[in-house]
Amino acid sequence: MDQAVKPLTWILGLVLTLVGLLGFVMSSPLLSLFAVDSIHNVIHLLSGVIALGAAATSSAYSRTYLMVFGVVYGLVAVLGFVQGDNVLQLIAVNPADNFLHLAIAAVCLIVGFGSAKNAV
Repeated sequence: MDQAVKPLTWILGLVLTLVGLLGFVMSSPLLSLFAVDSIHNVIHLLSGVIALGAAATSSAYSRTYLMVFGVVYGLVAVLGFVQGDNVLQLIAVNPADNFLHLAIAAVCLIVGFGSAKNAV
């Protein structure tokens, strides 16, 4: 699992940054599927830039990123499923967003915590 930490963090960083930027130039729903708004776009941009910074530094930072953001995206997914179309009255979401956030969380948590076991 440790081999996947930095590549996954690079991929997430690039994809989240791109999605954040696209959200500002494309109308919602993004790609005719995902709900977006300005706050959602900024969160994707910040998540992406932080991931790129973590991936550029070390496996330890990448692992920490995956663990922390896995938990964060997991919470966002659960809140999206429970609260409906607006997480904490801040972020516009729809079921497609919720499932994507859940998938991102699962992959981050599996790789992040799986590699942490090997690092000890």
